[in-house]
Amino acid sequence: MTVHQPTAPAAFSLPEYERPAGVHPPLNSPAYRSTALRAPGQPPVLLPQHLTEITGPLLGEGRVTATDADLTTGHGGEPLGERIIVTGRVLDSDGRPVPDTLVEIWQANASGRYHHAVDEHPAPLDPNFSGVGRCVTDSSGRYRFVTIKPGAYPWRNHPNAWRPAHIHFSLFGRAFTQRLVTQMFFPGDPLYFQDPIFNSVPQAARERLICRFDLDLTEPEWALGFGWDIVLRGQRATVFENEGDA
Repeated sequence: MTVHQPTAPAAFSLPEYERPAGVHPPLNSPAYRSTALRAPGQPPVLLPQHLTEITGPLLGEGRVTATDADLTTGHGGEPLGERIIVTGRVLDSDGRPVPDTLVEIWQANASGRYHHAVDEHPAPLDPNFSGVGRCVTDSSGRYRFVTIKPGAYPWRNHPNAWRPAHIHFSLFGRAFTQRLVTQMFFPGDPLYFQDPIFNSVPQAARERLICRFDLDLTEPEWALGFGWDIVLRGQRATVFENEGDA
């Protein structure tokens, strides 16, 4: 009788890409005070990649719906503030669209306050605005959100510190290890000069974080339109928060 030994599983591997210089902020940025506690103090430890890390998330049909991308609905009334449309494409370094990517956003309301228990900013909460949304990019790599333009808010990092208006973005790839987080800012904000998060980004890459007003995206008598493409890697990559050297 012949005994067949089970075949050893092939090693898991993920593609590696050259990391461009002068794009992402360092993890330890002294002007951004909380990075002193967040930045690693030792060299990173490379963890092995198993099936859980390189597969998923499997969203399943129907788990993300069209209404998830409209932050102005789903409540008892209309939210306060300036209604806006934010749309763009998720692209790779060669300009090709990246479809089926989960894009999530979270933000403060028009008064500059998050719908979160730890936000103690003495600005009014909006019962008709929770400030979170999600969508999946289409075959052209496009995402689209309807929301309210967020307000600036104080954050106690330095004297008279205020954060510019911004929206947080999270992108999930095809595996749990493929998550990128960044922030989108608005044109002409007067608070850029004193924001250490924005200024931790190398100067040549800061403009990539600022969306553009687009009259063609604007819907008459309803909402202003802003365009912002997200490039995942390469010399024209969008700046991401979880990149950088210790």
